[in-house]
Amino acid sequence: MDALVPRSLEEALEFRVEHPVATPVAGGTDLMVDVNARRIRPKALIDLSRVEELQSWRRDDGLVFVGAGMTFARIARELTAFRPLVEAALSVASPQIRNRATIGGNLATASPAGDSIPVLAVYGADVVAASAGTGTRRIPLGEFLVGPKHTSLAPDELIVGVEWEPVKGHGSFAKVGRRNAMAIAVASVCLQVDEERHAIRLALGSVGPTVLRAARAEEFAQELDWSDPATLAEFGRLAAAEARPIDDQRGSAAYRRHVVKVLARRVLAQAEEERC
Repeated sequence: MDALVPRSLEEALEFRVEHPVATPVAGGTDLMVDVNARRIRPKALIDLSRVEELQSWRRDDGLVFVGAGMTFARIARELTAFRPLVEAALSVASPQIRNRATIGGNLATASPAGDSIPVLAVYGADVVAASAGTGTRRIPLGEFLVGPKHTSLAPDELIVGVEWEPVKGHGSFAKVGRRNAMAIAVASVCLQVDEERHAIRLALGSVGPTVLRAARAEEFAQELDWSDPATLAEFGRLAAAEARPIDDQRGSAAYRRHVVKVLARRVLAQAEEERC
């Protein structure tokens, strides 16, 4: 297959138009698994690993921007102010994979089990996309993810990065896999306290066609005593009720709901401990 190696974002976008059948690749930790298993055979690849505009992050005008080419290893080292994102980054596979895998690849793969995606959901993040013809646009995460491994990205667009407004308050990420390390999530949760709005945000991963926000659980816990065991139990029950899991080789739908119930209760209790 042909390999195209752009040295700038402008050149990468031009290649996207000139070679519409070419598949973008950065770390390749998802794509090359499918290639090696002969499930797909791209006619050409656009190697984005040398595009400097995708490799950085910044705070600007009250927003945080993380380039699509940022690896999970760098995110864990450099974005320490964002605890849930760091916890999610550190849960990704092995150190070798984290040195290659990128947040843009996690978004492009659009797996319901993507570890960074529940975190971006509670942050209320936008995906920043660009094309040579129409320029840059920002897509709310809920509109970007349209189904398992399907996004609303246009054929001539590339993911440039992800952007969100920082939220003041405790946050945490937790997941359960079939083993203790290097596991795809059977289910995951991310909780973020929004102190300024006196609100709770809760997202569920790997229990629906895309990441889910548990709106009923969020509303229930908003003004209650989180140290009360009854509150914690009901919060977990409501979160589990909003899951839409399936049975597959990693776990049954019933088990996934149970995991959500336990993890949701656990992260809310942790938030109470941090608040005290």
